[in-house]
Amino acid sequence: MNLGVLYKQYTSLSGVKAAVFVVCLGALSALALPFFYGLPLLFLTFPLLVVRLNRCTCGKQAFAQGYWFGFGFHSAGLYWLINAILIRAHDFWWLVPIVSPLCAILLAFWTGLVGLGFYLLNPRKKNNIVLFAGLWTLCDMSRGLVVPAQWWNPLLTGFPWNPLGSCWEYPGQLGNLLIQPASLMGVDGLTFFIVLLALTPLLKYKGLIVFCITLGFWCSFSFIRLASAPLANSKTPIVALVQGNIAEDDKINNTDPRRIFQKYLELTIKGVDLAKKEQLLQRTPNRPIVFVWPESAFPGDIEYDAIAREILMQNNPEASYGILGAVTQKDRDKIYNSLVVLNSKGASIAKEYHKSKLVPFGEMQPWYVPFHVVPGISLTPGYGNETFSLPSLASFAPLICYEIIFSGQIIKSGHRPKWVLNVTNDAWYGNSAGPYQHLAASRLRAVEEGLPVVRVANTGISAVFDPYGRELSRIKWGEENTIAVPLPGALPPTLFSVGGRYIPVMLSILSILVGFMWSRKTAK
Repeated sequence: MNLGVLYKQYTSLSGVKAAVFVVCLGALSALALPFFYGLPLLFLTFPLLVVRLNRCTCGKQAFAQGYWFGFGFHSAGLYWLINAILIRAHDFWWLVPIVSPLCAILLAFWTGLVGLGFYLLNPRKKNNIVLFAGLWTLCDMSRGLVVPAQWWNPLLTGFPWNPLGSCWEYPGQLGNLLIQPASLMGVDGLTFFIVLLALTPLLKYKGLIVFCITLGFWCSFSFIRLASAPLANSKTPIVALVQGNIAEDDKINNTDPRRIFQKYLELTIKGVDLAKKEQLLQRTPNRPIVFVWPESAFPGDIEYDAIAREILMQNNPEASYGILGAVTQKDRDKIYNSLVVLNSKGASIAKEYHKSKLVPFGEMQPWYVPFHVVPGISLTPGYGNETFSLPSLASFAPLICYEIIFSGQIIKSGHRPKWVLNVTNDAWYGNSAGPYQHLAASRLRAVEEGLPVVRVANTGISAVFDPYGRELSRIKWGEENTIAVPLPGALPPTLFSVGGRYIPVMLSILSILVGFMWSRKTAK
């Protein structure tokens, strides 16, 4: 059978066979995401989806096509959630095979809207790639909507995991080149252009011209931007990243907290010693040293355990501050996932930040789910982004866990910091695509904001990125280790850091209007 016949056969499927085929297209598209990086697959799957949408005869059918594509995409892209359930398999064994599809049932609604919108706004029923790219980007961005914590609703927490723009985030120099336009339009702008380029095969030779011109401008901009590098700033600290590699079972059950504390103490002493050596190498004796523990790493109540705080800081007198992930409790009903900053003198608590964007089913129990899934009781959300300014230390923005995935929403308005700190615990997800997708988000935030990003994870991957998203150092997944990294200075505010998500929103709306007007004009 030749390719033409095969192509016609699969694009003409209907009923259950059509649904299965489109689900498979979506799942195949997920292989373009970090860890697999099969970006060329999108040049097959997205054109096939658009061809099928062009053949839809009603809005319901078009919504279904988009929905099943999204169902396959998110089911495959979030497969690693199975690892989190396996940790509590004795309670929720029945969720193991369906946890990713359950999430996809909700997330696929947005791709369903893409299909419906494409049907309604494309009366000519032709390969309107500008319209489709705008619709996909705008609907995908809607997944990141968050209701402020003051009137917080578990239905509207936002979950912008795995935007297609993260497909540009290849490891190493190639990725450095491809992600630079995020400084102009954020990861959502990258999503727009990868969808647009993936559909160029539909335009045949004209598509090849569009592809070459776009990629030419893309690479030229990136080369120019990477031609210079930020100078090190003596006020930015030397950061010691401490990765304890504690098993999640030990964290949940608080198994042998003395051993956990001792392990972190020994690693911290090693990390601070490495930072002292960096001071000597750079001949900057007054450059502050900061050590960082990952999310919920402190094995106890840090606010009341003054002895442990004193032991920690007394054994690291060269450190200006210690920054620790911890669970804190203000009263019986308010428990927070927190980041705590310790002073060098007296080991007192200088600052506290409480995570505001909580993970549904992981840290909070949605009211609409009749069975209990959260390990322990639900946490209380904090009150949004903050910028910490401390004596002798460059200001920084604290973020906990998946707060880093919210593009354009990590910096407090009017309080631009000098660097970003993200503490996290990806032990839940094992050595799967999950930690690599999370790492990609940190790298993209560095480019978007023009700020160095420090990521400290319990089991990895811990890493430091400069303001261009170039990796300075890392601790591999599953490794017990510490590193010390002198942070570079921040860049001037990027276009995206000023305009935020309004930039990709306007890009999407403009492309939708252009696509709609072109479709109406050619339909007459």
